[in-house]
Amino acid sequence: MSSINRVRFRHLRTFLEVSRQRSVARAAEVLNVSQPAVTRTLRELDEALGSPVVERHGRGIRVTRTGEIFLRYAGTAVAALNDGLESARRDSAAAMPIRIGALPTVSTRIMPSAISLFLREETGAAIKIVTGENAVLLDQLRSGALDLVVGRLAAPEKMTGFFFEHLYSEQVLFVVRTGHPLLAKGEDIVARVGEFPVLMPTRESVIRPFVDRFFMANGIALPPTVIDTVSDSFGRAFLRQSDAVWVISAGVVADELSGGAFAALPLDTGDTKGPVGLTMRTDATPSAAFSILLHTLREAAARQQ
Repeated sequence: MSSINRVRFRHLRTFLEVSRQRSVARAAEVLNVSQPAVTRTLRELDEALGSPVVERHGRGIRVTRTGEIFLRYAGTAVAALNDGLESARRDSAAAMPIRIGALPTVSTRIMPSAISLFLREETGAAIKIVTGENAVLLDQLRSGALDLVVGRLAAPEKMTGFFFEHLYSEQVLFVVRTGHPLLAKGEDIVARVGEFPVLMPTRESVIRPFVDRFFMANGIALPPTVIDTVSDSFGRAFLRQSDAVWVISAGVVADELSGGAFAALPLDTGDTKGPVGLTMRTDATPSAAFSILLHTLREAAARQQ
């Protein structure tokens, strides 16, 4: 029996979930099977491919080079099968859902207007929008759980199998509530920023390296009170009721800045500027509705410039 004939849907589904969770135990919980069953399925896939797809790494596991290669095709195969099943359940292909991963920087800036424009086209396609950290969304895009990620360009090593379309560029700002003590004339912001709680992007977020370099280049010590978060709703609420400083992409707080609720500290953060755009799989075949959505995203982004 050839290797192709030995690979079943359960092998693909199990491998994708293990690679997503980086844990056999967590994958077993999601798949609602036993851990030995997951281990056995992975072993069968290893035998079919002639090389292990995952290996132990610390307390968890990581995908091997063979696994990384196979992951691209496995994700596409599962996504295609899911799309086929979905298509069979619906009266028309136009009604198939388009699954979008949106980072906070675009969730408030361009997504609402883009979706409004898309709905006017009356394609009949359903929309599913997922938010989260960039690394998580890219994993879901790679596995076929998402069709598109809208946000900052990821690091080069994260872009294997993807292509990126630039929409606009934006920078990171140090944001505070209106009336914050650091907005007083003559304040030494660099020297005093550590006196206040600072909301920082998490280590896994795409803008964190830009922020870390800014702190180092300007000789700013990491504040004693740091809250790592990617929750824009928490950031807004916390800033309104405290003297915290929020280090965040400009697009996330564009409305509050223009409305006067928040203000950006007068720091030169030009070096944190980076591209924001559309990340898709290189093997994706856009449907008519998906192509229309891409057009509305481009139009919404152009209106923001």
